[in-house]
Amino acid sequence: MKIVLASNNPGKLAELQAMLAPLGMDLVRQAELGIGEAEEPFRTFVENALAKARHAAAASGLPALADDAGLCVDAFGGLPGVDTAYYGTRFGYEKGDAGNVRALLEQMQGVEQRRAAMVSTLVALRSADDPEPLIAVGRVVGEITREPRGSGGFGFDPVMFIPEQGQTFAEMPAALKNTLSHRGRAVRAMAALLRERWL
Repeated sequence: MKIVLASNNPGKLAELQAMLAPLGMDLVRQAELGIGEAEEPFRTFVENALAKARHAAAASGLPALADDAGLCVDAFGGLPGVDTAYYGTRFGYEKGDAGNVRALLEQMQGVEQRRAAMVSTLVALRSADDPEPLIAVGRVVGEITREPRGSGGFGFDPVMFIPEQGQTFAEMPAALKNTLSHRGRAVRAMAALLRERWL
C-alpha cells in the first residue's frame, strides 16, 4: 500500500519506513509528489498531525500518514512542544538540529530539574475526508544532558539521556533507539491500528 508521508524530514522517513515495511507499506515523502508543507497553527501535536495528514491526502489522493513530535521540558512547563522544530530560531539560531540543541543547552544552564519527554503523535487517514483517523501516541521520558553525546539519530537525540540505558538516543544503535523512542512506540501502536482497521 502506498502512503504519502506528510513530512519532508529524511530522518523521519527512514525511521518510519523501516518500522512499517513489515506491513507492506510504501511511504513516499510529500515533496516527491510536489506537495508543499501544511500550515501547523495548532498548539497540540494531535491537531497539527491531523492538519498535515489531511493536507497531504487531499493533495495526493492517497492515504496519508503524519507525525507531529516534539520535546516537552518539565522546567519550561512542557515547552517547546509543538514549536520544537523552530526552537533555536527564538534565540537567534538558524532553523535546524544544531541550533535547537545549542539553544536548549543555553536556556537550561543552571537548571537542576532536567526531566523531559519526547512525544510523537501519528495520524493516518484513508482520505482527506476520513471521519475515523487512526491516532497513536508514543512518549519517552528522560533527562536533558549538559552537553551533546553521541553521533547517531537527529533532533534532540544527542541531549536526550535515557537513565535506564545509561546513554543518550544519539549513543544508541539505531535498532535499540527505534525500540525505545517516542516514535518507535507510536509506530508500533499505529502498526497495530493499521492491521486491525485497514489491512
